[in-house]
Amino acid sequence: MPAPIRLRELIRTIRTARTQAEEREMIQKECAAIRSSFREEDNTYRCRNVAKLLYMHMLGYPAHFGQLECLKLIASQKFTDKRIGYLGAMLLLDERQDVHLLMTNCIKNDLNHSTQFVQGLALCTLGCMGSSEMCRDLAGEVEKLLKTSNSYLRKKAALCAVHVIRKVPELMEMFLPATKNLLNEKNHGVLHTSVVLLTEMCERSPDMLAHFRKLVPQLVRILKNLIMSGYSPEHDVSGISDPFLQVRILRLLRILGRNDDDSSEAMNDILAQVATNTETSKNVGNAILYETVLTIMDIKSESGLRVLAINILGRFLLNNDKNIRYVALTSLLKTVQTDHNAVQRHRSTIVDCLKDLDVSIKRRAMELSFALVNGNNIRGMMKELLYFLDSCEPEFKADCASGIFLAAEKYAPSKRWHIDTIMRVLTTAGSYVRDDAVPNLIQLITNSVEIHAYTVQRLYKAILGDYSQQPLVQVAAWCIGEYGDLLISGQCEEEEPIQVTEDEVLDILESVLISNMSTSVTRGYALTAIMKLSTRFTCTVNRIKKVVSIYGSSIDVELQQRAVEYNALFKKYDHMRSALLERMPVMEKVTTNGPTEIVQTNGETEPAPLETKPPPSGPQPTSQANDLLDLLGGNDMTPVIPTAPTSKPASAGGELLDLLGDISLTGAPAAAPAPASVPQISQPPFLLDGLSSQPLFNDITSGIPSITAYSKNGLKIEFTFERSNTNPSVTVITIQASNSTELDMTDFVFQAAVPKTFQLQLLSPSSSIVPAFNTGTITQVIKVLNPQKQQLRMRIKLTYNHKGSAMQDLAEVNNFPPQSWQ
Repeated sequence: MPAPIRLRELIRTIRTARTQAEEREMIQKECAAIRSSFREEDNTYRCRNVAKLLYMHMLGYPAHFGQLECLKLIASQKFTDKRIGYLGAMLLLDERQDVHLLMTNCIKNDLNHSTQFVQGLALCTLGCMGSSEMCRDLAGEVEKLLKTSNSYLRKKAALCAVHVIRKVPELMEMFLPATKNLLNEKNHGVLHTSVVLLTEMCERSPDMLAHFRKLVPQLVRILKNLIMSGYSPEHDVSGISDPFLQVRILRLLRILGRNDDDSSEAMNDILAQVATNTETSKNVGNAILYETVLTIMDIKSESGLRVLAINILGRFLLNNDKNIRYVALTSLLKTVQTDHNAVQRHRSTIVDCLKDLDVSIKRRAMELSFALVNGNNIRGMMKELLYFLDSCEPEFKADCASGIFLAAEKYAPSKRWHIDTIMRVLTTAGSYVRDDAVPNLIQLITNSVEIHAYTVQRLYKAILGDYSQQPLVQVAAWCIGEYGDLLISGQCEEEEPIQVTEDEVLDILESVLISNMSTSVTRGYALTAIMKLSTRFTCTVNRIKKVVSIYGSSIDVELQQRAVEYNALFKKYDHMRSALLERMPVMEKVTTNGPTEIVQTNGETEPAPLETKPPPSGPQPTSQANDLLDLLGGNDMTPVIPTAPTSKPASAGGELLDLLGDISLTGAPAAAPAPASVPQISQPPFLLDGLSSQPLFNDITSGIPSITAYSKNGLKIEFTFERSNTNPSVTVITIQASNSTELDMTDFVFQAAVPKTFQLQLLSPSSSIVPAFNTGTITQVIKVLNPQKQQLRMRIKLTYNHKGSAMQDLAEVNNFPPQSWQ
């Protein structure tokens, strides 16, 4: 056969291909020739053919048929053959192919070869694709080469040892004696790879971490020599002495100094020197400074050193490189909780980053700006953030609006400022705000009795002719319905009052009803507001009756139901109308119990989670509760009463029918007695919400001691208890789930079952994510009816995702305090 073409000629030929099809044709033709050569056992050109095959593999074409040929080249005595064979093994073989086990003996022989370059090839291959079995078999040879005097082999053996430790961590102690003298090496490559090896060992073993902490002074000396006198001129980059080695040492110092006072104290001075002596005009210097900042923030460093690190990040924010600005913002966001005042000094620079063209920098700057808001700078920061909300891209508006709501609720200097701020957000980004913005603002307005006239006047002017921002229109409709008499009275102390007639107010609300931009919910607000005005206005009652009767035949079922019920109120129960449509009482937050607030609304109490996100999942279906019983075992347990809504819509009109008729509203099955369901305050506070009954549960804590129901794998669940004022047989249990691990627990679900003599109702949780490091809790309310005053027993099932794994556990709670059932 003619000699095959050389690799250079193949590359030149492939590059002349004009189309993908032409290139494929060339590759297929050459692969056919290579296969023929392999079948004929052509030893002369095997090396050349495998080299060409590797090039085609790099182009993305299949080259698996050359795996065995690589093994034959490895077994050859020629260095050129071994070089191509080992390269092919690193590219074509991994643990998924059993063929790689056949080369174990060849690698072992080459590790003991008389030529250092052959030994280097074997070390590189083992460190690249060695499986756990190969690492166990060859770890002894690697450890032997780690002690050799040849610097070329020692640096390759150190990197190979890193791979062995990753594959077989229990072999770590084998390399411990050989690593003790590695830091004394003068060769740059050996010193660099030894720091990598020490870092790997310290990260994987607490015992090794404690053992190597005594090397901190030696590492400090090496780093000091690098920045003061230089290590070797050939390793300088842009005037910075050996930046790669400096970065590696800084990372190792970060691991050694974490949670250790002595080690941190030993490295404080050198970190200050690196931070002050490193040149910042080049990107190389910025990389070293960034690693220095991360090390300072991670160890127990002095306060002055931490301020220096934050100032370095502040200078990064002025850099023209977007990547440097981004990592600076990210690092400041991580440190703002521990060094708030130091970060505050760079507030103006951070706010300027909100105007950056890069969306990633904008998002980080927005998150950091919200983290910097406090009671002293709330007005200035909100002004900047509202300007940002007005001009930012749509993908930022939802997060920005939520952040403004939270900051205003926490730091608002006055109620008027609070209301004005939220109205500004609703005017700017109304369609992007979260779902609970409307009821929260309504509650805030209700509580601000002294500025009702000012608020309703502002809202009336805000929606004149513009119904595009639906949340703003909903709040305005609710306020006009509640305080319409204040609007037409012309009494407003805060600003010049406007002169509005009753017909003009009704014109606005009717325009909302017929607007194409109005949603079904908004029309419900408007129709209810019109109905409320029948008791606030005196001259337009007949017009109101006409509007209500028209919508009695609406195709919208919600509007139709409301209109029919309101018509019935006019005709049959007109003597009750003024009482039923009277002004809503103030909604006050009475007590706070941990992260759960007991909010009293209209004489009824309801636990309201402080979590800003809505509950991620609906009530658990009955079948899921029955599955829980099957898993827990035993036939004497009854599942939870689901809190799923009934088929009747949760509307004000439905509540009105319940008031006027004999319809029962319980969350339990008809055959089982249960406590009356408590309306959710997360629903919009419509016209007649909550007027139906006396309070079921009081908000006075009964003094029952709390218990720890579950504590395992970092998850802790505590039960706190309250007693019903009107029904001593009802106990309200609030669960609080906390997470002490370093990662969040997601998709958290709590289920419970009790004996059949009890009735149990499980409300929706505040969230599905248990934050790490005990930075927050999930709260959930359980209501237990115990008519026979028996001892409480409960079986619980917990499911969640943690560290990428689905977790599930069962437990039984029998340590309830006697006061909880007596």
